[in-house]
Amino acid sequence: MPTELEELVEFLHHGNTEIRQIAAENLVGYSTAQPSLFKRNQLEPVKDLKLLIKDYAPIAKNALTILVNISEDAEVQTSMLDDDVFLESLLRRVTDAKEPNANEQCMILANLAKSSTITKLLTIKREVPKPLSKSPFAIDQLLDCFVKGALGGYNPKADYDYLSYLFADLAKHEEGRKYFFTPRKEDDDIIPLTKIIVFTEHKSTIRRRGVANTIKNACFEVSSHHRLLSDEYVGLLGYLMLPLMGSEEYSDDDTEGMLDECQLLPPDKEREKQSDIIVTHLETLLLLTSTKEGRQRLRAVKVYPIIRALHSHTEDESVGEGCDRLVQVLMRGEEGDTEEEVHGKPILDVTEEDEDDRIVEVL
Repeated sequence: MPTELEELVEFLHHGNTEIRQIAAENLVGYSTAQPSLFKRNQLEPVKDLKLLIKDYAPIAKNALTILVNISEDAEVQTSMLDDDVFLESLLRRVTDAKEPNANEQCMILANLAKSSTITKLLTIKREVPKPLSKSPFAIDQLLDCFVKGALGGYNPKADYDYLSYLFADLAKHEEGRKYFFTPRKEDDDIIPLTKIIVFTEHKSTIRRRGVANTIKNACFEVSSHHRLLSDEYVGLLGYLMLPLMGSEEYSDDDTEGMLDECQLLPPDKEREKQSDIIVTHLETLLLLTSTKEGRQRLRAVKVYPIIRALHSHTEDESVGEGCDRLVQVLMRGEEGDTEEEVHGKPILDVTEEDEDDRIVEVL
């Protein structure tokens, strides 16, 4: 015989609205405490929940919360990603400027991105949601939500910050990295990554963290490093360095060659407060030293003095280790370099991943 909880799950598809509402409300807590409850009868509860997001507002809210919490499960992810009707329903609501639960929809997309099947999102075409976007591609529309929706600029009830986690996981795949580096003819030939990197100092920690990991994962495409470093293409370095900098002053020798945006910073300039985000930026810089061109560029724009200052102002062990690894590479120099060409002698005592595993839950 089914348990009381199993019977409660059955009420998710009851014909009476009030009963469905009571069932959904009482099952929210079990979506984190006992998520397997929603996988019984070949995921029948998941099928019910996918329909309930279109139900009356209180029911839809609870159904979304449950789906967010159980969507870390691989079977549940497959059930959602293989359901084109559900995906379209999700995308339609995310891109709707009046959708009250857009953030929860974004959380679901972020969790679904843990599945490699998420790359199908790169090729899905749908109706253009004007004036949000000019592109028929779902991924472009989501990026427009992320950019235009920051701080409630598109939908007053949503900030779309969790889409940054989706982008970070998409960038783990070759197809995703290709998307972020390729100018979009549907969007005035804008390079998608340039829309994302501008948020490295945004006030939202969620957004900054997701953006940092998107950038880092994109940097695994070593063949595109020259485009990342080029001011005419992506111009990434300034957006990486500024979060690592505080209000400290540098000598004339240190500032000579430093990026313009990294000079004459205001006295109230604050360094990134989250150590894990700083570590991610340091890992990204280390990835950019994979080529000689990258190492020379980082030396030329005086990355070393900035890392030296960061090291002296941190008490976090992981940040210190990240600084040490980067300095080892930068101070090593290239064959034939003089001591001056590698910024003189190192001052640090040199000693010898991330967003990709983050799952969103709603408590």
